Amino acid sequence: MSKENIKKHHFKVTRKERQQLNGHNSFLIWITGLSGSGKSTIANGLEEYLHKIGVRTYVLDGDNIRHGINDNLTFSPEDRSENIRRIGEISKLFIDAGCVVIGTFISPYQKDRQKVKRIVAPSNFVEVFVNTSIEECERRDVKGLYKKARSGEIPNFTGISAPYEAPENADIEIKTETEDIEEAIFKIADFIKEKLKYNE
Repeated sequence: MSKENIKKHHFKVTRKERQQLNGHNSFLIWITGLSGSGKSTIANGLEEYLHKIGVRTYVLDGDNIRHGINDNLTFSPEDRSENIRRIGEISKLFIDAGCVVIGTFISPYQKDRQKVKRIVAPSNFVEVFVNTSIEECERRDVKGLYKKARSGEIPNFTGISAPYEAPENADIEIKTETEDIEEAIFKIADFIKEKLKYNE
C-alpha cells in the first residue's frame, strides 16, 4: 500500500484539553552530554521533584530506549541519527499526551538535536547541556565504558573515537564538577517554572 492511501485521523480529545486536565503545559526537556556526565542522575532527580509537585512526567533514557524500540540500531553515525529521530517522534507523542518529557541522550550531533527541536516544535524544546569534561567522565567511568573504548573493545565511542558536538546556545548549562545534583535540579526547575503554567 502506498503512502497516499494512508490518511491521518483526528481525534476529539486535544492536547490542550489534556494539558487542562493535568493543570500544566507539556514540552520536552532534552538533556545532552558525554557518557558519565550525570545526565541520567539529573533526569531522575528532576522527575522526582516534578512528580512531587504534581507534574505528569516521563523519562526517556538512552540505554532504556536501546533495549526496546531501538534495539535494532547500531552506533554508526547513521544509526545514531535514526535513534535520535525516533526519540524525537516518541517525545512528540508524549507532549501531545500532556506530559513533560525528560530525554537524556548523549545525542552527539548538533544536526540531530536540531531535528528533534523541529519535530516537537521550538516552543516545546528546552535544551540542557551537562557540561562535564571528558577527564571527569573518564575518572568516574561508572559503567567501565571508557576503559573498554580505550582498549578498542568499543568502537565509535563518543569522546574517544567519535565526536561530540557541544551545544552552542543551550537553554541551560550545568557544570557537574562545580554544581551538585540539587543545584542542577533547581536550575532546570527554575527555568521551566513559567513554561509549566497552563494558560487557558
